[in-house]
Amino acid sequence: MKATIKNLNNEAVGEIELSDAVFGLPTRTDLLARMVNWQLAKRRSGNHKTKGISEISGTTKKPYSQKGTGRARQGSIRSPQFRGGATIFGPVVRSHAHDLTKKVRKLALKTALSAKAAEGKLIVLEAAATETHKTKDLAARLATLGLTSALIIDGSNLDDNFAKASRNIPLIDVLPEQGANVYDILRRDTLVLTRNAVEQLEARLK
Repeated sequence: MKATIKNLNNEAVGEIELSDAVFGLPTRTDLLARMVNWQLAKRRSGNHKTKGISEISGTTKKPYSQKGTGRARQGSIRSPQFRGGATIFGPVVRSHAHDLTKKVRKLALKTALSAKAAEGKLIVLEAAATETHKTKDLAARLATLGLTSALIIDGSNLDDNFAKASRNIPLIDVLPEQGANVYDILRRDTLVLTRNAVEQLEARLK
C-alpha cells in the first residue's frame, strides 16, 4: 500500500510504502471496543464510596426495648432504614482495571491504524515542525490540509514549536510515537503520521 507524503502546505513531496502487516488489516470493531473499554477502565479513579454500618458515627445502644412498644424491633439507629444510616452493598474504593493480553493490545493498535487507512483518513506528513510557536500560524497551515479534528503522531521526539503551537487548537492532539493508542486514534476524525512515526510504528508493531 502506497501513501503520498505531504508537507504542511499541502504539497506532495514524495511517496511511502505502508506495511500491510500494520496498515492493511481488516477492521474488527469487537477488538477496538475491547481495547477502548480497557483504556477507559484503567483511567477511572474508582474513588466512589459509601459508609457501612461500622463507619457510621452514633451510639451502639439499642434504641428501645425489644418488646412492649408496639413498634418493629430495632437493634441500632445506624441501620440502613434510619435517616443517616448505613448503605448496604454500596460502592467502595477500588480499581476498575482489568487484564488484556499484550498480543490483543498490539493487534488492536494495528487494527485502528488499518481502519483509518481503509477509510482514507490517514495523512502522512514529511515532518511536524514549525519555525514559530504561534498558534495562529499553525492553525492556518492545518486548515490548508483540511484538518479540523485530527490526531498528529510524530517520532519519539516532538518538535517544541509544533507541540506548543498545537496546544490551543480545538480537536487537534499531538503525541509522540510511543504514546500512540487506540482511544485517541478513534476519537479524532483524521490520523496524521509523520514519516518518522510511520517508520517507528512499523518497526515496533511488525
